[in-house]
Amino acid sequence: MRRPGSRRALRWARRSALALALAVLLSATAIGAALRLEYAGDPDAAGRTRGRDAVWLGHAWVDGRRDAADLAALVRRVQGTGIHDLYVHTGPLAHDGSLDASLYPDAKWLVREVHRALPGVRVQAWLGDIVSHAGSPGLRLDDAATRSRVGASAAQALDVGFDGVHFDLEPMYSGDQGFLDLLDATHRVTAARGAPLSVATHQIDPLPGLHSPSGALFDHPKWWTQKYFGQVAGRVDQVAVMAYDTAMPLESLYGGYVAQQTALALEVTPPGTDLLIGLPAYHEDTMGHHADAETVTAAVRGARLGLARHDAGREGFGLALYVDFTATEEDWAAYRSSWGKA
Repeated sequence: MRRPGSRRALRWARRSALALALAVLLSATAIGAALRLEYAGDPDAAGRTRGRDAVWLGHAWVDGRRDAADLAALVRRVQGTGIHDLYVHTGPLAHDGSLDASLYPDAKWLVREVHRALPGVRVQAWLGDIVSHAGSPGLRLDDAATRSRVGASAAQALDVGFDGVHFDLEPMYSGDQGFLDLLDATHRVTAARGAPLSVATHQIDPLPGLHSPSGALFDHPKWWTQKYFGQVAGRVDQVAVMAYDTAMPLESLYGGYVAQQTALALEVTPPGTDLLIGLPAYHEDTMGHHADAETVTAAVRGARLGLARHDAGREGFGLALYVDFTATEEDWAAYRSSWGKA
């Protein structure tokens, strides 16, 4: 037989568990309602493309696997849209920051042919690597020599003929000073050549401080503080928010989340920096990405709603499709019909 104290303790535990469950349920319900509200409204107030859009292209474009027929198909997709930048995967960087020239034998051909077929479209070298944290294998951005080699790799890409440099370095924890130092140094290199420096960014805390517990729980941090996002944006010419892999289960929730991310980014991106919102043109299903929820249609609508509400007149704004080798005709059609016709 349980003693009275034990029964009271059990009742307290059950009530506490129920209260916690109700709090979580109410919080989730409130968040869901807020995101649905973000997804409501008229996106037409944002207008159409400003001609600042982009698309990420896979490594096959520079290693010999793509040919003239592939390029002709890409030209047909890009022509008549607002796409101004092609981020072409050119690395990866070695962990010491260097770039192996044997990785991109067709880079000169690609840049030359894009300039011929798509005048005014820029071809940027997409350089990425895993970032080391707490001694894990990867790029050590706290090391000045490594940062110097990354800057030299950026110059190497520009020497080949690329119009700019696009960094995608992950995972990047909010507040990483080494990354800011790298951007400062590399921007001096690109600016001296009259070339843009662009960076793919993590998302911004949808709730204040959310990056802290997520960074402690997961190896790959999802969010930065809004302040850190602004510090990054102020050091480059272009930021592209990786606004996908959100785990949102419904299209309306995902679209509302993108609207919120757009608003948060607009608040801290300097007028001289182009802000691009990434569109999920891939269709795998994982715990972090539900293909039937994270659609190009929802992302475009969400981005337009965020823009319409917070800075409809901003010229330095665009959308970026990720990624060419998984994007379907339906993805391209959704981008064109909702935003991308020039």
